[in-house]
Amino acid sequence: MRIARFTAAAVLPAALALAACGGPESDGSGPSDASPGGAFPVTVADARGDVTLDAEPERIVSLSPTATEMLFAVGAGDQVVAADEYSDFPEEAPTTDLSGFTPNVEAVTEEDPDLVVLARDAEDSADQLEKVGIDVLVLEAATGFQDTYDQLRLLGEATGHAEEGDAEAERVQGEIEGIVADTREAVGDTGLSVYHEVDDAMYSATSDTFIGQVYSELGLDNIADRADGAAEAGGYPQLSPEFVVEENPDLVFLAYPGEDAAADLEDRPAFDTVTAVDNGDIVQLDEDVSSRWGPRVVDLVQSVSDAVITAQED
Repeated sequence: MRIARFTAAAVLPAALALAACGGPESDGSGPSDASPGGAFPVTVADARGDVTLDAEPERIVSLSPTATEMLFAVGAGDQVVAADEYSDFPEEAPTTDLSGFTPNVEAVTEEDPDLVVLARDAEDSADQLEKVGIDVLVLEAATGFQDTYDQLRLLGEATGHAEEGDAEAERVQGEIEGIVADTREAVGDTGLSVYHEVDDAMYSATSDTFIGQVYSELGLDNIADRADGAAEAGGYPQLSPEFVVEENPDLVFLAYPGEDAAADLEDRPAFDTVTAVDNGDIVQLDEDVSSRWGPRVVDLVQSVSDAVITAQED
């Protein structure tokens, strides 16, 4: 039996942290009323509303792994002086023991930042940081590709790299659209169904999530969309083994680490009757790539595309 393992390099800090990616479609966060050419002051719109930065930031603290990747991608890496404990990409990211989930404001201020980038889950720290004169940007968890493009542009504008941010957004969008087009041309309307497993407790992800959009764009039918209580679960319902077996998915994606994760799934009662298991179309994604929505989302889309084409050939 063939077990497919695509390592697209990018991480889900914890299974439940991925649930924060659920929610309504993009809130429109992105560049807003920005001065041309990277001139300051500049105004951008983060998850809370308009934020005006009077000068180009020289010392940035990033408390979000996705934001860290984006900052380096838009050319602001040299301005990042500290990043949270999970910011492990790119290799030169200045990872520290700072927490992005429960930021210690005193520890953050010790880095003497003039800009701090936070995830929406850590928004409560923003007011405290702003009270001591530190600019803060709060980024919403993405629920679609457009959020990736908007946030790349936002961070480019906010750091004095507007052109680089725009170019990176266009690159990512162009590569994703190319992969989607090539996949659909190669396999047509496959009708293949997919089961995405967030963790071994069988939490899944519907089409209303970021990863769910990846599957939808590539023409896959997401079984989690039909689960009882899916809407109430914020896009991350917990499925039962009986439901998965009955839905009989053609593809299974595992978004968590573990050398035996695929084998453990195969050993579940009645899972040997599932088409994906029978054909060996179990794909273990890198947990980072499958949870972050930065520039490496291109790798994620390519990994799913490869799996779709392989499954169609079975």
